[in-house]
Amino acid sequence: MATGRTHRPATRSRGIPEATVARLPLYLRALTALSERSVPTVSSEELAAAAGVNSAKLRKDFSYLGSYGTRGVGYDVEYLVYQISRELGLTQDWPVVIVGIGNLGAALANYGGFASRGFRVAALIDADPAMAGTPVAGIPVQHADELEQIVGDNGVSIGVISTPAGAAQQVCDRLVAAGVTSILNFAPTVLSVPDGVDVRKVDLSIELQILAFHEQRKAGEETAEGSSDPAAPPVRSASTGRKGPDGDMPAVMPA
Repeated sequence: MATGRTHRPATRSRGIPEATVARLPLYLRALTALSERSVPTVSSEELAAAAGVNSAKLRKDFSYLGSYGTRGVGYDVEYLVYQISRELGLTQDWPVVIVGIGNLGAALANYGGFASRGFRVAALIDADPAMAGTPVAGIPVQHADELEQIVGDNGVSIGVISTPAGAAQQVCDRLVAAGVTSILNFAPTVLSVPDGVDVRKVDLSIELQILAFHEQRKAGEETAEGSSDPAAPPVRSASTGRKGPDGDMPAVMPA
């Protein structure tokens, strides 16, 4: 989810809602899989199912792109891949810096999906002097003292923060001051940014806590279903010495 204050992206000025923008990568992933299987066309129902949305929402989203498909034929897969890639800005190369090369930062550096999606890891940066020069994913780690120069030399506009929470805001401030206008934040903290800067936050612990909530709720529902088993003994309220007309304790006792 986004945090801090953000500017209106170019797509917003052309009338594309943020919710639609957030779903475009889902469509692109599904379309790319179809393209790799040499599938020429796809119906809105098939593509919606592959992307995990309903077909009416998909057709509405595509109407913002000016793409309505062909009745009885569906959508041209290759054209949609290009159209959505262009809308997302993936038809050009985006240099990215990753700041904080601990376990998570190193894992991000080794992630092979960046290059195939239009992102090039231009530099890895860490504050630990002992890390300087150490190759991670074939890229030598550079010291944080060089952050501003690295951003300028590589024309970086997207920064990834994977530092501990206590260092994240300072790193964010330096990235913004150096010219970075989009930040992907993996640090478990909320960043404050000025207008004109977009922040996307990825907090794995929060996602796990949400899943834990759903697991607890499902367990509670299963317990409740089990208690309604006809073979189970009746549930009685706390005894007050009074009984209902049928001899059992009332389900709800008077105050």
